Amino acid sequence: MTQRTRETATTQEAAAGGLAQGWCALSSLHGRIESHIERALQAGHDLSVREFSVLNVLSQQHDGPGGHLRMHQVADSVVLSQSATTRLVTRLEERGLLARYLCADDRRGIYTNVTPDGLRLLEEARPTHDTALREALGDAAQRPELAPLVTAVEALGTSA
Repeated sequence: MTQRTRETATTQEAAAGGLAQGWCALSSLHGRIESHIERALQAGHDLSVREFSVLNVLSQQHDGPGGHLRMHQVADSVVLSQSATTRLVTRLEERGLLARYLCADDRRGIYTNVTPDGLRLLEEARPTHDTALREALGDAAQRPELAPLVTAVEALGTSA
């Protein structure tokens, strides 16, 4: 192995190690935030983070073209498998927070809408969610390995 080949291999190993560290930090930040929000939503509203996310995504539907989401689109939006999303939607439907109906244009398509009770719960839970998110980001910003990620998340929030 030549000197240049060894240097290239060492550089690649260092880059891979840095990439793995970055991924671990991102995973840690996500886990911390999700856990904090989960506790707050459960305590205040008997709602999980995933339930909140589904209600939030579905509440943004509209009646215009492309305004309704099929189950696979909901699953993609909340990063769950289709089967897990179906189970989650079923639980929310049993609680009276969601209602399913057939698509008028395509009888094979099933849409889901947030009920008035679901919208009310979502609006009650939103301040809890947002406060818990700010708290979790504030706590994470105190950790040197997470602070750059918090800065990036905050920058994304201001550019949206």
